[in-house]
Amino acid sequence: MSADLQRRLAEAGIHTLLVQFADVHGTAKGKLVPLAQLPELLATGAGFAGPSIWGTGLPRTGPRSEYYARGDAATAQPLPWLPGVARIVGDGFVDGQPFDACPRQVLHRALARLKAAGLTMQLGIEPEFFLLRRDASGRIVPADDADRLDKPSYDLASLQRPIALLHELQQALQACGFEVQQIDHEDAHGQYELNWRHADALTSCDRLMLFKLAAQALAERHGMLFSMMPKPFEGQPGSGLHFHVSLWRHAPEGGTLADGVARHFIGGVLAHARALCALAAPTVNSYKRLGAAASMSGTTWSPGAIAHGPNNRTAPVRTLPGRFEWRVPDASANVYLAVATLVEAGLDGIARGLDPGPASSDDLYDTARPDLPRLPTSLDEALDALQADTVVAGALGPELVANFVALKREESLAWRAHVSDWERARYATAF
Repeated sequence: MSADLQRRLAEAGIHTLLVQFADVHGTAKGKLVPLAQLPELLATGAGFAGPSIWGTGLPRTGPRSEYYARGDAATAQPLPWLPGVARIVGDGFVDGQPFDACPRQVLHRALARLKAAGLTMQLGIEPEFFLLRRDASGRIVPADDADRLDKPSYDLASLQRPIALLHELQQALQACGFEVQQIDHEDAHGQYELNWRHADALTSCDRLMLFKLAAQALAERHGMLFSMMPKPFEGQPGSGLHFHVSLWRHAPEGGTLADGVARHFIGGVLAHARALCALAAPTVNSYKRLGAAASMSGTTWSPGAIAHGPNNRTAPVRTLPGRFEWRVPDASANVYLAVATLVEAGLDGIARGLDPGPASSDDLYDTARPDLPRLPTSLDEALDALQADTVVAGALGPELVANFVALKREESLAWRAHVSDWERARYATAF
């Protein structure tokens, strides 16, 4: 197989492989490898110093100090913006064994359990993102100075000004096999969304990583900063990373929608919603988006109460014909970990026959519902919920959950210790 793949890549003008994996933060990492090394890459992997990768917890010496990203041949894809280079996604291996703390391996485990339950998942991921720049004083601001409407959703003027970049991004993704469906201006200044057609869960996660690589590189060439920061600007909506999920039963003829178990799957997602936030909204900035107050546009599009409802964008679970949308994840999430824990929560709901409760048609921003539990309002609160939840923490495994929680507690502590300009302006002469 490697010889045939190597030949096809060479015929396409490829001379170098970009071996890519994701660290615990969901950031793309990797190295360049000559195409001639493809057999070794598929058999053993490209080697990295394990302690240099966030979240591994690997030692500095011995056989477990080396992290190998073993190439997945099915992901080999020429990159239009890097002529002669093809990306190949690597799975983490340590000491010759699948590495439990590799985010892609975590997703492999979850999807194997889903398959053992007779189910597969189709997943559509909707990334929202900002196009930014630094002004003369070094502040990060929207790249488009004229993007100033109070309600900027679907504004065509602001969509057209960066159209050269957006069109180039669309063409690059389509050349990589994406079926791009739409691009729009979202509800904050400098905010956009690009959607492509759903696929199986692993493919969709790999495609999100490829989307980020393309967008970062192309934005830089246009003098802009591509950002998946959840909420860069106060008083405006933040960026979500919504998951559209459908469950399918195995069948020789291609499968059928598993609507019969979807309700219990949603029950599991809602039952574990607070712990899931630690992976779906994993930064201190995430909680400025999640459950936020009203914005200049009139809404924040982020959930607060734990509920589900038909086409209800104010709830974490928005139910639609044949699928549901999980609206908690934000743009900073490690997509592999967020999807893996979502799967495990849903499987727990199926195993226990959990009922998600009555559907809500209420506008949960305007309607007081003290009977509904709430999502966490801080990263620390979400981490507490994760550590108390054996299902979600179990999906990560003891090594990864310990490393993840330690890193995120440090992040929260650093944020609490920081003294902001807002505090100085408010308190310096107040007393």
